[in-house]
Amino acid sequence: MINTSPSLALVALVAILVGTGIYLILERSLTRIIVGISLIANGVNVMFLVAGGRAGDPPLLGRYGPGGMADPLPQAMVLTAIVIGLGVTAFLLSLAYRSWQLNGHDEVQDDLEDRRIARRAARNELPQRSTQDAGTEVARDAADARDETATPGERSSRRDRRMLRWDGQGPR
Repeated sequence: MINTSPSLALVALVAILVGTGIYLILERSLTRIIVGISLIANGVNVMFLVAGGRAGDPPLLGRYGPGGMADPLPQAMVLTAIVIGLGVTAFLLSLAYRSWQLNGHDEVQDDLEDRRIARRAARNELPQRSTQDAGTEVARDAADARDETATPGERSSRRDRRMLRWDGQGPR
């Protein structure tokens, strides 16, 4: 019978890769987020191999008994995870490149709704239920937001609209 107990060094490697990946994902830079997701993907791949146990006899030759054969399922799962990880990494790299083209940096911007909720929480103005929120400040925050894709003429008309007073029904 094959010894299936995991190596402590491989378990520590999985913990280090996943822990470092999670730390990098919590950063604001898309480059660090991409490296963090890649580290997590590699940590999960190593975890699949650790879960598969130690190497055994080839499973498909049929010359050995079933007790000594290696399990081919973890290897197939790792191959699938590698393909998925490469696809996600390519997608995130394209997002980072597009963000760099539009903004000149790769920092993730705050969400308007998140900023509004943080301000209201600081002033202790959060409603008991989120359905009681009319959303009037969201329209004002959206008018204040800078649109990097707008042309210079559109930017000036948006700047004029920001000067208008919002009451939830539209500009006055």
